[in-house]
Amino acid sequence: MNKIPERLNDFRAYRDGTNDLLGVVEVTLPALQALTETVSGAGIAGEFESPTLGQFQSMKVGLNWRTVTSDQVKLSRQQAQRLDLRGANQIYDAATGKYSIKPIRVVVQGPPTNNELGKLAKNSTSDGSTEIEVLYLKIQIEDKTVVEIDKLNYICIIDGVDYLKETRKALGL
Repeated sequence: MNKIPERLNDFRAYRDGTNDLLGVVEVTLPALQALTETVSGAGIAGEFESPTLGQFQSMKVGLNWRTVTSDQVKLSRQQAQRLDLRGANQIYDAATGKYSIKPIRVVVQGPPTNNELGKLAKNSTSDGSTEIEVLYLKIQIEDKTVVEIDKLNYICIIDGVDYLKETRKALGL
């Protein structure tokens, strides 16, 4: 009850389930920004933004690189890229005074949209970056799936609620 999530102790990034992307410095996870439409009219005092159930705007994942690597270049291939990001969250238990490590896993898949190779400078990092459009996203915290979004297969499950279940049924999917 008094467990304080402190930090991401460490993480690893894998491409296609096997290759360890050792040159990755950090990963920027996608924003979950719903598609919305402004609703106004009779019976409404003003207007409001209404989310479209289970549908999200463009989602991007960004990787920052220390140096130009062959793995960075491979992520430019014009095809779906699958990344498996695995982390170790450090948790402090105030009741016992002990630390623990709990797993977090983020899986993303989609095509690359940008690959900045960075710069070449003596005794410096290249500071390149890669951007991937996220068509599939899964987040697992302590081995429990808390988010699964598959834009092409009408799947949107957040915290155990399947927001596109009725839509799939209505569409005969």
